[in-house]
Amino acid sequence: MQARTVESIGRGWLFVRGDSAVYAHPSFDASGWERVNLPHDYQISQPWVPPGADEKADLSNAVANVKSRLSARGFKEPGPAWYRRSFPTDTAWRGRRVFLDFGGIMLTGDVWLNGHKLGGTDYGYLGFEIDITPYLSKEGDNVIAVRADTGSPENSRWYTGGGLYRDVKLVTTDRELYFTRHPLQITTPVVTDSLATVVIRAEITNRLKADPMRVQLSISDADGYEVYARDCDVAFIRRTRTNEYMVDSVVVTLPRLWDTETPHLYTARLALIDPSGRERDVIEQKFGIRSIEYSPDFGFRLNGRKVLLKGIANHHTLGALGAAAYPRAIEKRLRLLKEFGFNHVRTSHNPYSEEFLDLCDEYGILVVDELYDKWLKQYAGGRRDWTEQWQHDVPEWVKRDRNHPSVVMWSLGNELQLLWDIPFADWGVTPYRLQKTLLNRYDTTRPVTVAMHPRGRSLDSDSIPAPLALETDIASYNYRYMYFPGDSRRYPRMIFYQSEANNSGMGPNYYEMDLDRVVGLAYWGMIDYLGESHGWPAKGWAQGVFDISLRPKPNAWFLRSIFRPDEPVVHIGVIDAADNTVWNDVQVGTESLSDHWNRREGSEVDLYTFTNADEVELLLNGRTIGRQRNDKTDPKTRNRIRWQRLPYKPGQLEARAYSDGQKKPVAIHSIRTAGKARSLSLVPDTISWRADGSDLMYVDVFAVDSKGTIDPAEDGEVTFTVDGPAEIVGVANGDMTSSESLTGCRRSLWRGAVSVILRADTIPGSITLSARHPRLGTKSITLPTK
Repeated sequence: MQARTVESIGRGWLFVRGDSAVYAHPSFDASGWERVNLPHDYQISQPWVPPGADEKADLSNAVANVKSRLSARGFKEPGPAWYRRSFPTDTAWRGRRVFLDFGGIMLTGDVWLNGHKLGGTDYGYLGFEIDITPYLSKEGDNVIAVRADTGSPENSRWYTGGGLYRDVKLVTTDRELYFTRHPLQITTPVVTDSLATVVIRAEITNRLKADPMRVQLSISDADGYEVYARDCDVAFIRRTRTNEYMVDSVVVTLPRLWDTETPHLYTARLALIDPSGRERDVIEQKFGIRSIEYSPDFGFRLNGRKVLLKGIANHHTLGALGAAAYPRAIEKRLRLLKEFGFNHVRTSHNPYSEEFLDLCDEYGILVVDELYDKWLKQYAGGRRDWTEQWQHDVPEWVKRDRNHPSVVMWSLGNELQLLWDIPFADWGVTPYRLQKTLLNRYDTTRPVTVAMHPRGRSLDSDSIPAPLALETDIASYNYRYMYFPGDSRRYPRMIFYQSEANNSGMGPNYYEMDLDRVVGLAYWGMIDYLGESHGWPAKGWAQGVFDISLRPKPNAWFLRSIFRPDEPVVHIGVIDAADNTVWNDVQVGTESLSDHWNRREGSEVDLYTFTNADEVELLLNGRTIGRQRNDKTDPKTRNRIRWQRLPYKPGQLEARAYSDGQKKPVAIHSIRTAGKARSLSLVPDTISWRADGSDLMYVDVFAVDSKGTIDPAEDGEVTFTVDGPAEIVGVANGDMTSSESLTGCRRSLWRGAVSVILRADTIPGSITLSARHPRLGTKSITLPTK
């Protein structure tokens, strides 16, 4: 066999909701269970649970905006479920080490093999491995049984999803000489344009009695060119023990640096060679050569260049897919964010999947990597006290993520400095110090922070930061950027990062910061998500600039005009309604906007033109309505020009943006009145996808008139069918108040649009997707996999 084998066993699991101890027994007959493939979120297909009669009895409005015990959890009932899968024992495994690698089990989980309970997780956002070698069956199949539990409603403040929502891998290695879990630490202490130093350390287990061993090291660039190779002797400190070793310090000349615009990645390959010359274990790790610096004077520098973090803080879920961590779904989001000028993600409030960080490395996204929400049992799985848990969680998290160049800051928690029941009763200072000490055992190359609650100032005076804010390497304030100047004068060493910024304050909360000195900001909830509902019938957060189906709302272009100042932007956003929602004492509600031109005859319209140009001309049916300047001196109105009481007439409304001194517009956006929809239009998000069992295809379906314009008034249910090696895994239309399912083959049009998500099988072939509407008929598209 190869020195190390890694096989995904994500396909062919059996699944059932509910709970019984007999499900763990290897002889139990589970043939009647549902067949599923990983990643799998068992909560996303559950029915919505509206507020009960007792939860709305004392409210005057018994339908709209009613909160319940499940508002935070997306109105899905939490509870346990089971998975089972069998596999044969390979005769080639004799004398080898065999283990299971779980990417995570949401929210907590336990694992049995052949009836033996072997391990699990108390915090489902982190993975774990189980050595199953002694428990493998010598005859017949092996049976894995997994129990997942999403806890009680109070165990999370958002929709978590549930089950085997990440991949499971079967790994084999040599039994006597092997690399441990997350064994490598690759750092780049010296980085210049002409040369860089790469230091590689490895954790190795040696149970051989022979000595010396060698580590065969090679480093290749992204084109596959080998830039370094060497055999390194390793003198083991103690045989039969696990130890960490300095493998090599490598000088790379003319390095290709990892950056947000040119995210070049190298690959280190390490092989363990015994005295006979046999290759016992092999591991590969991608890494980037880059330097990061922080200072109160300039905020953040990447490779010596000032970079402002322009980011998003969102939960880990993926719209209609729930928590199922499909790499393709993650990639789609990162590409969308990058297109609109984002360069940063804060993983609120827990570690995302390893595949997420791989993709951030690939696309040049800067990550603030967050471990916890609150340092309490309630929010860290709910079944084990947090004081017994963090000693395990911190090493697993840091060792897993430390080689990713995209990770530029560690965050240990969120909005917890006001909680008196945090251990040691000193507003989080001692727990922070303990965790940071352990964290620094595994990485000292990045600063450590905790995001501060907007109300969390000192008990002595609101003009002084909380004690925890003075303790962290980076002062991370949720929403309260207005404290930066005063706190900076009192405490000149403080480095500031706006760890959450609200959509309703977009513009001022960016331009009113000293952009030359701050690290940057992360806008909260810029992609709508399930959970944290402000009340039924809304199933989740809907204040983002992208809806849950990932279609941009008009104010996405407002943010784009801010984040991409060198790209001329103009976009029309018609004001439909106001929203004054308050969350954590911060107004997060925004005006509801749309960008269609189907309005009531004789009405007057208020709207915005979002632009980073100097001036906008507005034309209706070819005639100029007016011109307005973009006042770039006023942070409250910059890039957002308001037009009031415009008489509505059907036709075409066009916005033309001009830069000073230019007669031709630098950007144009127009919207026109749609006629009655005549047909469906199917638009796939890519032309090529892989038959690998996990690749996805997103298809938008629009109700269009004879000229191809979307009719926002068209509704009605669309029924999808698939012919070929693929399946439907999600349907969405952007309407957070809908009580239709996010799974299945039916979903109604909303504002003339709906989306369907297909998952490829492992067999390549021709796939036909058909969409049928009761009035508009059927439209099909062919989507072959390769």
